[in-house]
Amino acid sequence: MTHEKPDYDCCPSLRTIAMPADANANGDIFGGWVLSQMDLAGSIIATQTAKTRVATVGIEAMSFHKPIFIGDEVSCYCKVDRIGRTSITVHVESWARSRLGATAQKVTEGKFTYVAIDENRHPVPVIR
Repeated sequence: MTHEKPDYDCCPSLRTIAMPADANANGDIFGGWVLSQMDLAGSIIATQTAKTRVATVGIEAMSFHKPIFIGDEVSCYCKVDRIGRTSITVHVESWARSRLGATAQKVTEGKFTYVAIDENRHPVPVIR
């Protein structure tokens, strides 16, 4: 699945390198590690949008298209899908490029929902 990278503000919300500690015995990166990177990336966009602290409340439509390997550069691109009264849904795509590769491939995507919260962890309206 080699499509054009999304032009969500042209730059990834998060970029990291998959390391040996993130892999299983076969050298494939754990899905949970990828999920956590996507959650971090989505929370950056949700926090900037809400202009306050956010907490993850749901993940839906998660799809793993291709494996990620040790040493791959992983980039997460995000866009806000929906803003509710206290929640923000962010579509996150992860793209991986091998160490020596020139092109990246989409490896995962999903929708993450965050709720805006105050310092006491109570939901607050998203300021628009």
